[in-house]
Amino acid sequence: MDLLSILSNSFRGALGPEAAIYALAAVGLNMHFGYTGLLNFGQVGFMLVGAYGTAVPVVAWGLPLWVGILIGIACAIVLALLLGVPTLRLRGDYLAIATIAAAEVLRYIYRSEWAEPLTGGVFGITQFANDFYDLNPYSSRLDLGWLSFSPTALWVMTVGWGATFLACGLVALLIHSPWGRVLRSVREDEQAARSLGKNIFSYKMQSLIIGGVLGALAGSLMAINTQALTPDVFMPILTFYLWTIMILGGASRIMGPVVGAIVFWFLLTFLDSFLRQIIGDGLIGLESSDVGAIRFAAVGLGLMLLMMFRPAGLLGNQKELRLDVR
Repeated sequence: MDLLSILSNSFRGALGPEAAIYALAAVGLNMHFGYTGLLNFGQVGFMLVGAYGTAVPVVAWGLPLWVGILIGIACAIVLALLLGVPTLRLRGDYLAIATIAAAEVLRYIYRSEWAEPLTGGVFGITQFANDFYDLNPYSSRLDLGWLSFSPTALWVMTVGWGATFLACGLVALLIHSPWGRVLRSVREDEQAARSLGKNIFSYKMQSLIIGGVLGALAGSLMAINTQALTPDVFMPILTFYLWTIMILGGASRIMGPVVGAIVFWFLLTFLDSFLRQIIGDGLIGLESSDVGAIRFAAVGLGLMLLMMFRPAGLLGNQKELRLDVR
């Protein structure tokens, strides 16, 4: 068994573009759940509209990529309004039901035959982010011996991690402002905040929009990273990856999603590389096609163990999870 190769792949996964993208989406989810107490089980829906909002204008209408990103953000705002207006005045579990259902409905709409002229249907859209890669300042690989990244990966990592840390800075400024203190009071005791004259619905809606926009930006980066966009990439499991990342790092902690994404992708990539090596060496009676299912099971088991033994995560505080979602 080549342990160095396994560790190299694991660190590449922990620091790579995918980790940055998931961290950014988890920052948005942390705004929803960690700071406001909103049960959003459809963050992948915001990622989907952000990704297609970025790609469709470029491919179908010949607009610049940056215009597509703005359209993706606008789509996320519209989605937040459509979800929030009928549900945020009701019990918190209504939002959970609405978000997970809306994400699946959107996925089926985008993959439908009548939407194929714009979205590509089940075949998706490819090669729409050439403008982004034309700006790549890196001309050679970053080679640290046992760890290396291609120029393309370096460019996406730079933008992805840069956007993630900017989002963390924005969240820190918001949460430590008077607006953020009201938001946290809404999470802790909604009735008390309402009794002080605060418009609870307005604060919840603002939080839903901000977190949704961050999710849409993550979806845009995901689409740009692969340049191959299909609706079935945005399965519900992706949302629960984000929940695992947020809880692992620590809900309601500024750097929680970043730490959670790094640890999550390190462990996930380590498990993937380890299983493939022992299967290749004939040490276990499994097929390579079984690795994906085992990874899904490991994420589910890990999420259950986190909620049982460390619900506050690596950086979190147990008191931060005392929510009132009525």
